[in-house]
Amino acid sequence: MATRLSRFGWSLLVYNVAVILWGAYVRASGSGAGCGSHWPLCNGEVIPRLPATATVIEFSHRLTSGLALVGVVVLWVWTRRARPAGDPARVGAAASVLFMLAEAAVGAGLVLFRLVADNASMARALFMAAHLTNTFVLLAALTLTAWWLSGGAVPSVRERPRLASAWVFSAAAFLVASISGAVAALGDTLYPSASLAEGLRADLSATSHLLIRLRMLHPVLAVSAVAIALLVAPRLVQREDAIGQLLGRTVIVLSALQVVAGLTNVLLLAPTWMQLIHLLLADGVWISLVLLGAQALSPGPAATNRTQAA
Repeated sequence: MATRLSRFGWSLLVYNVAVILWGAYVRASGSGAGCGSHWPLCNGEVIPRLPATATVIEFSHRLTSGLALVGVVVLWVWTRRARPAGDPARVGAAASVLFMLAEAAVGAGLVLFRLVADNASMARALFMAAHLTNTFVLLAALTLTAWWLSGGAVPSVRERPRLASAWVFSAAAFLVASISGAVAALGDTLYPSASLAEGLRADLSATSHLLIRLRMLHPVLAVSAVAIALLVAPRLVQREDAIGQLLGRTVIVLSALQVVAGLTNVLLLAPTWMQLIHLLLADGVWISLVLLGAQALSPGPAATNRTQAA
């Protein structure tokens, strides 16, 4: 039972990453208004008839998101039945349901307030920031739930306060950088550049739209976040902790690849496929960072042994 449940938890995490990538494609392809300003209906219909391409893209995202919601509810019910009261996995599963509902609410708000397609308002940028933040918290909840279902220990901040502070600092820096990335991606979608030189001129022009000028913040914040991760990750790893060493290396490698992907994204003028790779790497860094923190803050060798045995 426990093995099947833990596998379901990890599979659900992977599925949600795929849903997130598809949602990014909806934004990058300008298909956010494919169902008009209707939610949960699509153009006033349960199943749209003779849909256009944008409608198919948006409607399929709603279907996959709906399945994700069903998945986290199943995870919550299954975990409650399989684990005793007070088990951390039950808390993680409940949090996953909560943040999945918040994810649906933010998505509905984008549609109902018409903050999609060619809308270039700051309200949309703020919604994007809130969307990204909730998405990362949801991924963290799903990651920790799967981790605890696999035998991982509950992090203990009291035993390692300095390590906890270092992890929080690194996670916060990465979250801020990712939020700026979501806003930058919106600017790239709404105001594409014909050349790198044209894009740089627009970024530095005082007459450019604010979304364009905000793009300059992302590289600075992203490089800073990666530098912090490269400094913090080794501190979170103990020599005798094989799992921690693996997670630390994963954070470092994915962070380095993220920098390369970001630079490539800029040089290629942010094509959709490169934006998706960039986002996938960001999700990978975040999940690895969450797991590294959970492992590093485990309350002693016994917890590590339990995780290895699982």
